[in-house]
Amino acid sequence: MPLTLNTQLDQLLLSGIRRFSALAKATPGCISLTLGEPDLNTDEVVKTQVTQDLRDNLTHYPLNNGQPYVREAISGHMAQCRGLAYAPDEVILTCGATEALYASLTAVLNPGDEVIIPVPAFTLYQSIVVMNRAVPMEVDTSQTDFQLTRELLEGTFTPRTKAVVVASPNNPTGVVLTPESLDVLAEFSSAHDVFVICDDVYGRLVYEPGFQSFAARHPQLRDRTIVCDSFSKPYAMTGWRLGWIAANRELIAQISKVHQYMISSVPAFLQHAACTALETDISPALELYRDRRELVLARLDQMGLPTVRPEGAFYAFPQVSQFGLSSEEFCERAIRQAGVALVPGVFFGAEGYVRLSYCCAIEDIAQGLDRLESFIRTLE
Repeated sequence: MPLTLNTQLDQLLLSGIRRFSALAKATPGCISLTLGEPDLNTDEVVKTQVTQDLRDNLTHYPLNNGQPYVREAISGHMAQCRGLAYAPDEVILTCGATEALYASLTAVLNPGDEVIIPVPAFTLYQSIVVMNRAVPMEVDTSQTDFQLTRELLEGTFTPRTKAVVVASPNNPTGVVLTPESLDVLAEFSSAHDVFVICDDVYGRLVYEPGFQSFAARHPQLRDRTIVCDSFSKPYAMTGWRLGWIAANRELIAQISKVHQYMISSVPAFLQHAACTALETDISPALELYRDRRELVLARLDQMGLPTVRPEGAFYAFPQVSQFGLSSEEFCERAIRQAGVALVPGVFFGAEGYVRLSYCCAIEDIAQGLDRLESFIRTLE
């Protein structure tokens, strides 16, 4: 018999975001506004902690789910900053939110299950669902200001629906789900016994007070809610690959099996540093992103590009369908003709839009916007 591979791999494509970032790097002088990676560096006090732990020989196997002190720190952080009541033994320290989402969905899904994914959305969700031999069911929210409605969810429900994956603030739009959207989702989950997987990686990067996550607003649904979070975005720790999962004990017990056989554990010498990061003040970074957001929105408005106002994260998602180009063609031409790189909306399940990241240097943002405006003028 010929050698064969996992047939699910045939349904997966390499990251389109990375492809356009690579195209930008290969284009001399191109300004890249593609990756969602802060231009800031990890706080020195966090890096110093790793140095100390290596000197102290914290280089041996830690507990699979994370050392008690780091799970206690995450538990306290969620209570203080998110209004979430998860005990330390309801927390798993993971290799980033990517592993958190993979372990969580793998623990939930059986072949043939369906997962509702409101789009636009980060493409990772669909890929994980497909790898688990389940079926991603996209729900287009572009006509409802990127909010959830009862009609959208009920219109996608089937007896095979197993879970809904939501991100608030959202990548790529920066939209925060309203209390009404969260309530609709809660009613839907209760009525149909559906899991809610919350990608909360941008939950600390919200520009207005009063933010509530799904888990905080609906604690009565903790039996079916899984919270996935990350150190990457708020603490400028993308390369550290640190995140966590929070869920009730019954769920965590099952998810921990997947986690154990995927990675065993997060490196021992990173775990005190994770605690240190949670104690750092991220407000300067948030104010920096807020100022950049205002610049981006003002310039996009001047260009006549309709853009929903991002209330969190560090992305803008302007509409470009009016130029009669696909989002991929728009972005390819922007790179080649104007030297500015964006991400096509089609990679997020939203044709007719492009994602612009404003977590890079203000000089690059300003010059990139100048180039984008010049490019748009050639299309009019």
